[in-house]
Amino acid sequence: MQPVSVAAPHVSCLCQAVTCPCCLLCCSGSGEDSLDRLLPHAGAPRRKSTTSLSKTEPPLLRTGTRTIYTAGRPPWYDEHGAQSKEAFVIGLCGGSASGKTTVANKIIEALDVPWVVLLSMDSFYKVLSPEEQILAAQSDYNFDHPGAFDFELLVATLRKLKQGKSVKIPVYDFTTHRRQKDWKNVYGASVIIFEGIMSFVDKELLQLLDMKIFVETDSDIRLVRRLRRDITERGRDIEGVIKQYNKYVKPAFEQYIEPTMRLADIVVPRGGGNMVAIDLIVQHVHSQLEERELSVRALLASVQQTQPLPQTLSVLENTPQVRGLHTIIRNKETSRDKFIFYSKRLMRLLIEHALTFLPSQPCVVQTPQGPEYEGRSYSGKGITGVSILRAGETMEPALRAVCKDVRIGKILIQTNLDSGEPELHYLRLPKDISEDHVILMDSTVSTGAAAMMAVRVLLDHEVQEDKIMLVSLLMAQLGVHSVAYAFPKVKIITTAVDKDLDEFFHVIPGIGDFGDRYFGTDGSVSLSDDEDQEQLSL
Repeated sequence: MQPVSVAAPHVSCLCQAVTCPCCLLCCSGSGEDSLDRLLPHAGAPRRKSTTSLSKTEPPLLRTGTRTIYTAGRPPWYDEHGAQSKEAFVIGLCGGSASGKTTVANKIIEALDVPWVVLLSMDSFYKVLSPEEQILAAQSDYNFDHPGAFDFELLVATLRKLKQGKSVKIPVYDFTTHRRQKDWKNVYGASVIIFEGIMSFVDKELLQLLDMKIFVETDSDIRLVRRLRRDITERGRDIEGVIKQYNKYVKPAFEQYIEPTMRLADIVVPRGGGNMVAIDLIVQHVHSQLEERELSVRALLASVQQTQPLPQTLSVLENTPQVRGLHTIIRNKETSRDKFIFYSKRLMRLLIEHALTFLPSQPCVVQTPQGPEYEGRSYSGKGITGVSILRAGETMEPALRAVCKDVRIGKILIQTNLDSGEPELHYLRLPKDISEDHVILMDSTVSTGAAAMMAVRVLLDHEVQEDKIMLVSLLMAQLGVHSVAYAFPKVKIITTAVDKDLDEFFHVIPGIGDFGDRYFGTDGSVSLSDDEDQEQLSL
């Protein structure tokens, strides 16, 4: 494909940095909070979404300290649970201070789609030796040479992110020329915008780019921008900046960067002011995303369940006590107080049953009287509970009551009213969750679409499939088959399995809308300042 150069009338306004148009998904605090910054523009039109927290447009999460505008990520896997589509990667190349980041932000603004990640090549500078640190402080280290970048880490990270996996991004400090101790976690991209001066230099990196854009800007403008940036943002002096520009930056552009313009699909003169080029790029990306849309729930609902229930399913023994609890909570005349009380009793029994499937090993202890007792102890490294918001969160107290110091994660999945598909809106997972056994909790499972998405998220964070237990009060046969077919190593644990679904995918005979009955709502809930930490813990 020959590069297309798109010109446009000059636009004088400068693009302000887009703080969070569903991009730059990062980690904050002690746990992974990948969606905490997913704040699209409040005024932008959004697709309708069902949500147990709000039915306003755009969808909101209100807590005592903030309002989060959410935008969901549609399925990125097929009905088999396998990765079926990769993120669309846009590569932006150009000289230093050519306006690559501005173009990237303009594209993000114009795209107006969720789950866009902006990845900068600047994060992947190599760690300098003590001798190189001294040279860098004297402006005598060449940061504009291909050898200055850690291409091995960059290619591995971009490939993993394109495949839908969770990745860690180094944070480079341009003042000290070192990587910071804490790296940023990034997860869940429909579109990746990768920008850097050497974006087109490495052949292996080029193969990961679905669209290549070269930003062309006059050398005098680039010099002025670099002077302003390096002096004000990076603490350099003017002599050092000019010295570095003449010695390294300009020769590197002529030798390494400018020749790669021939590899570009589109050449954008004048950077972020060229809205004609940006509109062309956005139209192409939208067409690519439309081709990659999936209909997972519809595929699941069309499956004919002719096979017996899978061996990975364990149903709590239907004792008179269990059947009596089901009779109470299934009764539409049961008051909310009784519904909560008896649901909690059933949850406790279910969690206790689920814990019997955790690995254990022989353990000998000495009793207070002296003799030894041959018992058993948990042989895994850790246990993490992950609730699918909001109804799944009602099972957390039961887990905490029987697992001391258990770690808790949260995933918010909602159904898009237009497409009928589940969408991922928020997640917060503890660090090093990949080493734990994970108890995934939801109150009910109908088609299994939301449960499959939650399991896929855990797998993307390198949790082993055979270490995941899906625990639910009530499941439909379709949901059981869907999860077991997609993830045959996941243990499925419930108190009952109902046979049918109605036309709205409600479990029949079922239990009604568990969240509405538990929280006393009609499908929406407003959290008070005192409740937001208890209810959402976001």
